[in-house]
Amino acid sequence: MITVEAAQDLLFGLVSPLEVEFVPLANAAGRVLAQDVVATRNQPPFSASSMDGYAMKSDEVELHAMFKVVGEAAAGHAFPEIVGAGQAVRIFTGAPVPEGTDFVVIQENITRRGDLITITDDPGTKSNIRAAGVDFKVGTTLESPRQLAPQDIALMASMNIHQIPVTRKPVVALISTGDELVMPGETPGPDQIIASNTFGLKAMLEGLGAEVRVLPIARDTEQSLITAFGLAKGADLIVTIGGASVGDHDLVGPVAKDLGMEQSFYKIKMRPGKPLMAGGLGDSVLIGLPGNPVSAIVCGHVFLAPVIRLMLGLKDIVPTLQTATLTHALEANGPRQHYMRARVDNGQMTVFENQDSSLLTVLADANALAIRPASDPACEDGQRIHYLPI
Repeated sequence: MITVEAAQDLLFGLVSPLEVEFVPLANAAGRVLAQDVVATRNQPPFSASSMDGYAMKSDEVELHAMFKVVGEAAAGHAFPEIVGAGQAVRIFTGAPVPEGTDFVVIQENITRRGDLITITDDPGTKSNIRAAGVDFKVGTTLESPRQLAPQDIALMASMNIHQIPVTRKPVVALISTGDELVMPGETPGPDQIIASNTFGLKAMLEGLGAEVRVLPIARDTEQSLITAFGLAKGADLIVTIGGASVGDHDLVGPVAKDLGMEQSFYKIKMRPGKPLMAGGLGDSVLIGLPGNPVSAIVCGHVFLAPVIRLMLGLKDIVPTLQTATLTHALEANGPRQHYMRARVDNGQMTVFENQDSSLLTVLADANALAIRPASDPACEDGQRIHYLPI
């Protein structure tokens, strides 16, 4: 058995960032920006009013001063002339500031009669003008890599960038294995259960930015597995669920080897998730997960998620662990690194008592995996402990 860190290093050595493709701005949300993008215009492209009011010369602005209104400026409609001494232009938020003016007195500080206005309240010293390019200028760069959030999309739209260079989505093929499995919605036989791991992992991987193909369940025969691997052809990552151990019905390893898999490792010094396998299979990376539901999801967080981030070209592919304060004591850990389902609220951690790897209800109640190093001594109430948010 090898450590989690050693397994991650070997796995990352099988993977590299995928190629770049261009997508329309409207389809770029959630994608990973693969190349820096550069603004093609200033924002705002002109000095603009930040308030509704009257534009005038700043050296004429004083309490009780009077002006003649000579026109109007609105968003999308500039005042076309130069404003002279003693003149003002009615202006609305977002409108270009007329030439000859450099101050906007807000309408609440003005009294108007016909075309004459008087500053009746203290106008203050704020000009109420947004300078041209105050947000960004031509050449301003939005740096890659980054997973594009709504605010990034809005920024690129303002920069007038409509085709976005993103990393191609990794294609992941999920293969559940086992005679005991049926798909949700089907009627299981007396000795069968529902295939749950596939759909939990699909949700996780799609949330990370992958394109996921759920393949038919592979039965416990060599031919069924060979067919499943054939259907997975073309995927960047093939993930099998179950059948990766060494029992009489665990055929994933031998079949994959016969198909040309170059195994990188098998068995991890971790709990849950010990019978994990990985290697190269043609142009794909193969990861064989254990079949227990919690084991599969935990391995998804620890191994699959970083692999997808690496394929997408992201930095910090392994999340920084966080710490919380235990609300109770924990017994000494065994010889394998243990990822324990836990709940963290306001910096306080409660580790669930029952850590059986078949219990999805416990996993559903958890928002953290408390990490106990191999042979970790007993932990006391109030001790700080590392965890991985989930």
